[in-house]
Amino acid sequence: MHVILGSGGVIARELSRSLSPFVPQIRQVSRTPEVVNPTDETLSANLLDKKQVREAVRDAEVVHLVAGLPYDTATWQRDWPIVMDNVIEACEAQAAQLVFFDNVYAYGLVNGQMTEKTPYNPCSKKGEVRAKIATTLMDEIEGGKLMGMIVRAADFYGPGAFNSFSHVMVFDKLRQGKAPQWIGKTDLAHSFTYTPDAGKAMALLSLKPSAYGQVWHLPTDPHHLTIEQFILEAIRLSGETHAIQVVPGWMEPLLNLFVKALRENKEMRYQMDYPYLFSSEKYFREMGKDYTPYTNGISHCLAIR
Repeated sequence: MHVILGSGGVIARELSRSLSPFVPQIRQVSRTPEVVNPTDETLSANLLDKKQVREAVRDAEVVHLVAGLPYDTATWQRDWPIVMDNVIEACEAQAAQLVFFDNVYAYGLVNGQMTEKTPYNPCSKKGEVRAKIATTLMDEIEGGKLMGMIVRAADFYGPGAFNSFSHVMVFDKLRQGKAPQWIGKTDLAHSFTYTPDAGKAMALLSLKPSAYGQVWHLPTDPHHLTIEQFILEAIRLSGETHAIQVVPGWMEPLLNLFVKALRENKEMRYQMDYPYLFSSEKYFREMGKDYTPYTNGISHCLAIR
């Protein structure tokens, strides 16, 4: 039994599809869970409720924590430590292995490539939250109380990643015959993880006993394109002839006044103002150099409507 806590999101769906050939039973857990594979079991649960989390992981061999909380700093500060504590306690009581899907916020601004050995040095409140819960989990793992691992991805792109910045600003615009847009510098290298690759790799790692007790970066195209190169490739593949529209700096404070998501993302702006280089070399060494090249991934994104 593999249990997916926070089912319904794009990574959870890709993970479920990838696990299905290897795992006889998958339990999808969220407030409003849905089946992904015909044999899936569903269970409604609130991860802030300790008893409900214990029931959710009942009989589980492996638990995947892929939950997302509303993109709000106060909510993250209040709720993420509770969710992590509840999940750790339930997994330890069940003797289940835990795979936590994380982002790179805990690293903060990194000079060079982000690797699994990059120290936590958050420069945002959201990053502080992620560093805290990741440390809590690794302390339990290294203390021998829990078998688990952390898997991380760079910014998303992929079919079904409709809330990603690349989808909203690039792919959706091009499919509508409009010019793609961007906020921030376009001449900087920026890594993007293809969501089907992330789900597949997370599944494979969860089935490999020797992968536990570690941090893993999920496979991401190692050719570090600049934002401009990424968008120009999308324009080329779309068959359009648009120029990239960059939102001028003077307009951003005005947008922040009216768009809450942009206000919440303001503290993460450093990710747009400096190179964002994500290394998957550890995964490639141990699991094989299996990733989707940007050209193929972008083509798939443009084909999804």
